[in-house]
Amino acid sequence: MRFTTSELADASGGVVAGDGLVEVDGLGIDTRALRRGAGFVALVAERDGHDFIPAALEAGAAALLVSHPIRVAPVPAVQVADTAAALLAIGRRARARLPDRVVGITGSVGKTSTKDLLAAVLSTRWAVAASDRSFNNEIGVPLTLVGAPEATEATVVEMGARGSGHIALLCDVARPTAAIVTAVSDAHLELFGSIGQVARAKAELVEALPADGVAILNADDHLVAAMAERTEADVLRYSLGGELDAEVRGTDVRLDEQLRPSLQLHTPWGDADVHLAVHGAHQAANAVAAATAGLALGVDIDDVVEALGRAKISGLRMEVDRTSSGAIVVNDAYNANPLSMRAALDALAALPEARRRTAVLGVMAELGTDSDRLHREVAGHAAAVGIRIVSVAAPGYGIEGADATADIDAAIDRLGRLGGGDAVLVKGSRVAALERLAAVLLADP
Repeated sequence: MRFTTSELADASGGVVAGDGLVEVDGLGIDTRALRRGAGFVALVAERDGHDFIPAALEAGAAALLVSHPIRVAPVPAVQVADTAAALLAIGRRARARLPDRVVGITGSVGKTSTKDLLAAVLSTRWAVAASDRSFNNEIGVPLTLVGAPEATEATVVEMGARGSGHIALLCDVARPTAAIVTAVSDAHLELFGSIGQVARAKAELVEALPADGVAILNADDHLVAAMAERTEADVLRYSLGGELDAEVRGTDVRLDEQLRPSLQLHTPWGDADVHLAVHGAHQAANAVAAATAGLALGVDIDDVVEALGRAKISGLRMEVDRTSSGAIVVNDAYNANPLSMRAALDALAALPEARRRTAVLGVMAELGTDSDRLHREVAGHAAAVGIRIVSVAAPGYGIEGADATADIDAAIDRLGRLGGGDAVLVKGSRVAALERLAAVLLADP
């Protein structure tokens, strides 16, 4: 989306130093990914974005958004009191330019995959803008809105929360007209304190909907289903077979040899067979959520089926690859909590050709005082489905001996030589960065 520097100043309460008519094409905060012609926002956090202004100029920034005076710059600068607050204000201005077809998505698991699937569904009918990767906080949401092309007809915005009021703030910026809530689980308990607090935070998305909006709620999760009482908007419930009174249901989920799900979709708009291109049985629920939202917004069911059949999801999520020696590597290293960990373990257990199944697991972060118990429960689930665990700097699983490794190199050594019949799941919270281990396994000749 294009803004002149004068428009940026007007939206944020700032002052232009330089040409007020210079135009930027979107905004960015990372000089490594900044598009030429975009504006650079110098956020002040653990690192001061003002230190990266030379790199931003070298990358082709057309203007700067700053909170420190800039003595000399070859491009205009908009000076504001707080660049983070200014970014939110500019996000609100960008949202005012978009049509009222904005879908907010939240939940303890499945947000990003559901966002990717829904963007594919909506793109069969409209020009769609969607959050990049997991841009789901007070920085990512306004960047998504400002980055939407001028011709955008539908917008999909992922929303995360690290405390009460966070999603309410994001809704104040994005003003969603439709919402999807995927699940409530014991993720981030260290930040929220209880699963009830997690549910209340996620419900802020439903509460923000206008009366003529629509809430898409997971009927298989009682904490999500209860959110129907917290909105005046229409409510559509979806289920993966369990709740017969859900308006949209997916049944008869089957996996092929690459863990790609197929299912029967039952809806008020008709029934259909769906064959997904993504991996893991748990993606079936995300697909049903995306299908429900697409149908509710007016996408034809045949187009929904076609889109789900080709849709891809963001990286490091159930990526199934094979080493040169024939071993299967399932890279699900983007993040982890107890619910997503069990789903990934079930996916590994379902691989038909695997004779030896190993899960290389990093820590599940931000689980608070229940952390050790939740880690041990995951270890118990792995044992129940016949999976060996190699832990990496994660003593909470209770793994003893050589299978409790201190780092990635030690875990690779412990895995030893892999070949046909071996299947390895790689998963942990973002802080573990276990995608490095998956890359080594796949690169090893």
